[in-house]
Amino acid sequence: MSWSPCPDPTLGVPTTVDAIEMLIIPRAVDLGEMEVRRALPSTKRQMVGPFIFFDQMGPAEFLTDQGIDVRPHPHINLATVTYLFEGQIRHRDSLGTDLAIEPGAVNWMKAGRGIVHSERTNDERRRTGQRLFGIQTWVALPEAQEESDPGFVHHGAEALPVIEERGMTARLIAGQAFGARSPLATASETLYADVQLAPGASFVAEPSAAERALYTISGEIEVVGQSFAPAQLLVLRPGDQIIVRAVTAARVMLFGGEPMEGPRWIWWNFVSSRKERIEQAQEEWRRGRFDTVPGDEVDFIPLPETNTKPRRALGGVFYP
Repeated sequence: MSWSPCPDPTLGVPTTVDAIEMLIIPRAVDLGEMEVRRALPSTKRQMVGPFIFFDQMGPAEFLTDQGIDVRPHPHINLATVTYLFEGQIRHRDSLGTDLAIEPGAVNWMKAGRGIVHSERTNDERRRTGQRLFGIQTWVALPEAQEESDPGFVHHGAEALPVIEERGMTARLIAGQAFGARSPLATASETLYADVQLAPGASFVAEPSAAERALYTISGEIEVVGQSFAPAQLLVLRPGDQIIVRAVTAARVMLFGGEPMEGPRWIWWNFVSSRKERIEQAQEEWRRGRFDTVPGDEVDFIPLPETNTKPRRALGGVFYP
């Protein structure tokens, strides 16, 4: 994971000094079937609001008889949020959910005390081939909800608010922005939007969320006189109205929210406010004590046996 400080300030423009707190360049991670770009956690910033993991999946082109096969694996004390631009993923989990994830829909899987899921390409898509492109994020749960019952919530693309004005089209995945509110019920204050801009169009990133960031998907944007290309994460200064303008046709993800009430620990697929809870989950997966995924019971991802120590994850708030 790599990071870079924000660009040098523009002479005579005071706002460029700290309007962007940090610029993070994601590192490429080869998952075998495709490459992802991992923006969070990074070495200098692990969280933005409740978001503790942010992966760009693809774009990847799968030919006939190809696809993804993410075998069953566990999560605890977090929620996953899958959002696609192109393609389809078959999601199955230990609750019995069996659902095709489609572009523009939101899929919120709350792990709570523990859940197991798999993500694969279904047989039809393997026969025809497909292009796959999307974002996979994890959000930490408040301490009071970490050990709650697991659950899965799906809202189709047609259920999410779409705001169109002056060359901007924004789909609100979670939270409140652009005068609208998403129907997704989140565990804490969460902001998540997919924003597309025509050349020259702009929008204001309002300071409604305590912590905010932009992730550039395509095109070139300009923020306080600085230009940014695709696959860059811009952590915005809290409290400021920040104008985001498209130099070319562009697409960005706007996300953030309230920080957690304390730091989190992260290791492999586990996130928790308690280090010992992650160690407990390691032992439970090793001993086969998690529930299985109906219809996908045979295969699974083994527990990694290296780098077994959880790491402390922090956002913009200092916790002693």
